[in-house]
Amino acid sequence: MNYRHAYHAGNFADVHKHATLGLMIEHLTRKEAAFAYLDTHAGLGLYDLTSVQAEKTGEWQAGIARVMAAPNPPPSAAPLLRVVRTLNPDGALRFYPGSPAVVATLSRPQDRLTLCELHPEDAADLRRRFAADARAGVHHRDGYDGIKALVPPPERRGLVLVDPPFEKPGEFERMRRGLAQGLKRWSTGIYALWYPIKDREPVARFHADLSMMGLKSAFAAELMIKPGDNPQTLNGCGLVVVNPPWQLDIAMAELLPWLAEALAPGIGSWRVEPLTLP
Repeated sequence: MNYRHAYHAGNFADVHKHATLGLMIEHLTRKEAAFAYLDTHAGLGLYDLTSVQAEKTGEWQAGIARVMAAPNPPPSAAPLLRVVRTLNPDGALRFYPGSPAVVATLSRPQDRLTLCELHPEDAADLRRRFAADARAGVHHRDGYDGIKALVPPPERRGLVLVDPPFEKPGEFERMRRGLAQGLKRWSTGIYALWYPIKDREPVARFHADLSMMGLKSAFAAELMIKPGDNPQTLNGCGLVVVNPPWQLDIAMAELLPWLAEALAPGIGSWRVEPLTLP
């Protein structure tokens, strides 16, 4: 409950996560039928990069600022870039979208957003921010409980984003259990699970545990901005996508090299790794 994402909004991990999220939402909008979106750790939904919190760390300057200035963006970067430009119509980079704002901007009137946030102040701010959006419902509750209570959605198609702050031990196991509970209730939903990369060993165990679940289709897409040999720092991040949209892995193999070069020239790296057993 101590974690406040306003200090980290727009950093490299946000860019990786939200660029991938934008691709998945773009895929869901290709069909006329409505989709449902469940965000288990929604945060504030939208962030002011001139706020005291954002200016204290300045992480966005090495994240979204570099990406917006990078040349030759691939088509796979277009959804996120479109959202950021929509939120900053004068061209100055002030507002950065959290995952709720990414989805709200790219989705349609028939789609529905369910946003869970446990921090009381952030949940209150999130509720005020989306009070005028009839598509969005805000829940002040634990996101993993939200998976139990809120899936399957009536729409029967859509996406669950699990993006915890990793401020206490055991988060990888909580994510694994949350995924198992979700798949039991909604086996055809898309699930995206974000994680930081510090020490490689817990990440490898997490991947192995997921592979042993017998997932029909899943992969991990990782972005590294540091060599990865210091377990005390945030070296990179990853997203596991279960039941991914068609050809998302191909789009990620186009997007990630561009992000790696934009965010960490000369030292950035990436990989897309399947998590299904042969």
